[in-house]
Amino acid sequence: MAGVAYDDLQQRNAALIFKALQGSVFIAPSSATAITTLTDSSDKLLAALPANYEDVGWTSDDGAQFGRDVDTSDITGWGSVEPLRSDVNSDVTTLQIACLETKKATIGLYTGADMTTNVPDTTSGELSIEKPARPAFRYYRVLALAVDLTDDGEYYVARFLPRARVTDFDEQTYQSSDDDPVTWSVTLTSYQDPVLGYSEKYIFGGPGWASRLDAMGFDALGS
Repeated sequence: MAGVAYDDLQQRNAALIFKALQGSVFIAPSSATAITTLTDSSDKLLAALPANYEDVGWTSDDGAQFGRDVDTSDITGWGSVEPLRSDVNSDVTTLQIACLETKKATIGLYTGADMTTNVPDTTSGELSIEKPARPAFRYYRVLALAVDLTDDGEYYVARFLPRARVTDFDEQTYQSSDDDPVTWSVTLTSYQDPVLGYSEKYIFGGPGWASRLDAMGFDALGS
């Protein structure tokens, strides 16, 4: 059998490189309706979000930073140079965002306060939030949406966390000696939703995505 040249063997395609040119992180109370679909079937553009999802607004240049920590338990054997058996103990997804806007959603995320009961004074407009001796966990539904712009239209990659809570906070600095504003930086950890049965969902869509299905190895629409 004759060989083949590399150009005939390679399957690289620059059109399949996704870049998150822009995007948003939306949060909602854990009681809100879960995200089941991202796009409208008629034009493949974004569908309206369920009630009570709010954009946290502008974030730092780092955007939405996802982490994944997988812990395994290995069984080794005498004379073996590799594990004989591996089991996954935990597989945890985290999302870190540095919110630049000071508003109800970001204040609530950072302080952990119930923003339905912590409201501004009706006379002065002043808002006061007291840190409790033992803060309670507050869970959210979180949708992180990244958007690329292609010749075929918008291309979306999203990750939906149905049950997430803030597990870490970055330092907050009040000063004006550089270009950084006061930020509300948090890390959210995702947990399995007992009703939905998952802790994270990837969703891909948009006209740009649909136009590349065949090139990505899927069946093209209408096939």
